[in-house]
Amino acid sequence: MKILFIGCVQSSYTLLRKLINIHANVAGVITKKESSFNSDFRDLFPLCQKYHIECIYVQNINDYESMNFIQKVNADIGFCFGWSQLIKEKIINLLPKGIIGFHPALLPYNRGRHPIIWALFLGLPETASTFFQIDTTADTGDILLQEKIEITYEDDAGTLYKKIMETACNQIELLVKGLEQNSLVHVQQHPQGNTWRKRGINDGRIDFRMSGRSIYNLVRSLTKPYPGAHIVKAQKQYRVWKVCEIEMTGLEHIEPGKILEIYNDGTFDVKAADKIIRVLECDKISLKKGEYLYP
Repeated sequence: MKILFIGCVQSSYTLLRKLINIHANVAGVITKKESSFNSDFRDLFPLCQKYHIECIYVQNINDYESMNFIQKVNADIGFCFGWSQLIKEKIINLLPKGIIGFHPALLPYNRGRHPIIWALFLGLPETASTFFQIDTTADTGDILLQEKIEITYEDDAGTLYKKIMETACNQIELLVKGLEQNSLVHVQQHPQGNTWRKRGINDGRIDFRMSGRSIYNLVRSLTKPYPGAHIVKAQKQYRVWKVCEIEMTGLEHIEPGKILEIYNDGTFDVKAADKIIRVLECDKISLKKGEYLYP
């Protein structure tokens, strides 16, 4: 089975490398040379060079350059793992077995953008690693493989990303074998579910009027490999990478956003709506005890 691979982020790299390691027949790869909106962008060209796999750069997966390349490599099936554009029917139809997609969420729930970030921000107890048949709308095709993944309180974007990729790499072997043997069961997605929207810069801003848990979830959802949550002081953004929640007593009359304490190691405590937030890792910032971080 000849595979066309499409991707341009870290998960794309991990899954392509897994396919190479299990000696899958990757006939060609489509990737990007750069990306201004994928914080976990990864150029696949160097990996392809190392293993002598034909590879091209494109910006739009639906343009004629992509179509010509797909026809040239004459693949049986496409794997699109980590690409932000919807693939049009004319591209899907070039491959006899269509294109398989990957989405780190419990489809049919949580289709759409930023699934790892939203799952952590919302405090969900679980997510999933899902491979599905791509159609012309986002994340709605038949499910081929799906495995649930627990999200713990201690998880952040980095640890959850790792969990998901470990699960997906195990699934890849089953996926390739099942496709070659025509043994995979297609499960149609039921009409229930939801689609997450694209996040913007303001979604990452910490407002200390929020609950302690909401601030904790926001920070852990946007930590590396993502661009980080942020606080604003004097119209300048400071990225925050790690915080913890501390129960408070005797501070019920203190307004949110007040700096309660600054420690020698650079960490500091801020009053939130219902708890103290201790900022453990952030950009260097000049603060004074008693001043306020306004929303």
